[in-house]
Amino acid sequence: MELRTITTEDLPLWETMQCDPIMMAELGGPHPKEKIPQIFHNTMEYVNTGRGWVFKIMPDEDPERAAGSVCIWEHSWQGEPINEMGWMILPGFQGRGLASKAVRATLDKARAEGRWDVVHAFPGVTNAASNAICRKAGFSLLDECELDYAGRLLRCNHWRIDLRSDPPDSAGEGT
Repeated sequence: MELRTITTEDLPLWETMQCDPIMMAELGGPHPKEKIPQIFHNTMEYVNTGRGWVFKIMPDEDPERAAGSVCIWEHSWQGEPINEMGWMILPGFQGRGLASKAVRATLDKARAEGRWDVVHAFPGVTNAASNAICRKAGFSLLDECELDYAGRLLRCNHWRIDLRSDPPDSAGEGT
């Protein structure tokens, strides 16, 4: 598995992910296709200004076809700045451990570069796979919360990892 920074050529990947009802089920449903260029433009702004890392996930068995994305970006939570992390895996690639590998690789990169000291994740409370990824990656579950995502109020688990002090879990089992 390889992570590659997204480029303007990845708009079709964003459209596929953001408009897919299965992928967006935990995020309030798919976005209308006509909104994707603006969503992607905003995403590219995070990359181009250094306020975010946005990687496409390239699987070993098909290194020219993206399996999804993993991101860390600057965000605001309860009026305070935080670093948030999220990931999406296309349905045809789910269940292969790619999201877990991508999350761990991104956190390892952040540790190595001294970036993104404390990272938060907010998977839906019913998203068992993403909550398991948080646990395996060494995040600590803080509480349940409501989160506004693109004007949609979601019930989420609030996870947190301190990259300055929480050791990486080399076994990938988490706590």
